[in-house]
Formats: sequence, C-alpha cells, structure tokens
Amino acid sequence: MDLPIVVGVDGSEPSLRAVDWASDEAALRGVPLSVVYACLWSQYEGAALAKDIGKPSARRLPQEITGAAARRAHDRHPDLKVTSDVLFEEPEYALVRESRNACALVVGSRGRSSLAEALLGSVGLTVAAYAHCPVVVLRGSHDNQATPPVHGRIVVGVGESAEDSTAVRFAYEEARRRGVPLEAIRAWRCPAHETTDHPLLAGAPAKLHERDAEETLAKALRDAPPDVEVHRRTVEGHPRRVLMDASHSADLLIVGAKRRAGHLGLQLGRVAHTALHYSACPVAVVPQPA
Repeated sequence: MDLPIVVGVDGSEPSLRAVDWASDEAALRGVPLSVVYACLWSQYEGAALAKDIGKPSARRLPQEITGAAARRAHDRHPDLKVTSDVLFEEPEYALVRESRNACALVVGSRGRSSLAEALLGSVGLTVAAYAHCPVVVLRGSHDNQATPPVHGRIVVGVGESAEDSTAVRFAYEEARRRGVPLEAIRAWRCPAHETTDHPLLAGAPAKLHERDAEETLAKALRDAPPDVEVHRRTVEGHPRRVLMDASHSADLLIVGAKRRAGHLGLQLGRVAHTALHYSACPVAVVPQPA
C-alpha cells in the first residue's frame, strides 16, 4: 500500500494553504492524503476556518476543522483519496509519530505579528527536527501550490558528506514529478588565514577550495538520472546565505538534516534551521543518517 502524504492542520490560514500544497503533492505522487488535526483543546476559533466552513467566526469542533480541510483538498483534486483524523495530544508528538507511516509530511509556517510571520512556529521546527520522513514547511508568497510551477526550478543544497545523500535523491524525484530542472548548489569559502597578498599566489587558496567544491558536487551527482535536467553550481559564500538567495527563484528548497542516534537536541543543522526560518519558498527537510 502506498504511504500517504500527511498534512497537519489547525484551522489557521497557513495550515489551509498547506492543505493546498499537500493535495497537489499527493496528486503528483498518486498517493492518498491524510489530514491530521492534533491539539489538546477540543475547540478552535479562527476567521480563516470560518470562511471555509461558511459560518460566522466562532468556536469550531475538531471534526469541522478536518472536514473543511478534506473538502478543500477534494475541491482541488476530485479524484484524490483523502482521510482525516483528530488526535487530542500535543501536535509535535502526534505529527512526529504520524511521520513513521508517511512518505512526506506537510505543515504551514505560523505567526501573528510581522516578526512572527518571518519565523517558524515551534510545531513546524520540532516536526522538521524529529520526523522520520521528509518534512515540507510552507514558506514564501506562492506556498499554496506545488503545481503548476511558479519559477520552474527546484534547488538542493549539497553538503560535505555527499556519498549517499537522501536529500539529493529526494530532489531528483521532486524535479522529475514536476518536469522542471534541478539546481544542485555547493557553497564554499576560503578561510581568511589562507589568503595571501603575494602576487604570484593571489587566488590560489580560493581556487583549491572551489575545486574541492566542484569535486564534492560531482560526487554527489554521479548517479543523476538521465531524465532529470540537473544544473551544477558552486558559489563562494556561506551556505546559509547562498541557499537563501537561491530560494527567491525556486519552487522548493531541499536540504538534508542528519539524524544522530542518541542525540537529544534538535536534529537540525544550521543550514536547515536557517532555511526553515528565512527561505523565500517552501522548504523540504530530508532526514539522513549521520
């Protein structure tokens, strides 16, 4: 049986946009969509949900939240198989558990002020850090659609350990499904202590680091499928800045997150953490063993 796309909803406008994106992704993959509402509260109040339900803003039961989300998905893709579930527990724990039986998990970014809107809520951050499957966090002005493409490009960040990158393999599949090019980016920097003012050696350390980046990128992409158009790019700069710049012209930014056995803290690197807070497009965090 095909594992479903799981989308977490709470009745807010960001979570309803997540339903749109998740239903597009499920239709692309030909898999079911599972709508999950998890909360310790038995009621919710919100204007966005009231609009979808067609009633004045008031307290809504969990079943109304999932029902509105399921109808929204059906309206978008009538042939899509959609199920829904209500779980009365902390959403972080519930969604991480649901990720064990999902091919991907989709959540929206939340916020109530101009500052909060620029940052990711605690639920999305925790789920991205601990989920057992790829997690897509919806960010950017076009985050309510996986198809049709807005920019026609998917970006994947290639890290140092590129021997067997699950993030790169995930990126191949996403680009293939959408029929768009994949841009693989490897950022590099030349430490200040390696620079020299000698005219005969000017630029030599930087060229070595750039060459190392090109070799890492070539190694990561050596098994690129022939039916996916792959563009390779090495860029001088900090990986966080380089990928945030690239996100402005991408439909999806894909980054890996190492899962370290026995590690109790958030299982996210600095690059993934920054992308979740500041990317200009949806971000897919793909877990991979350390």
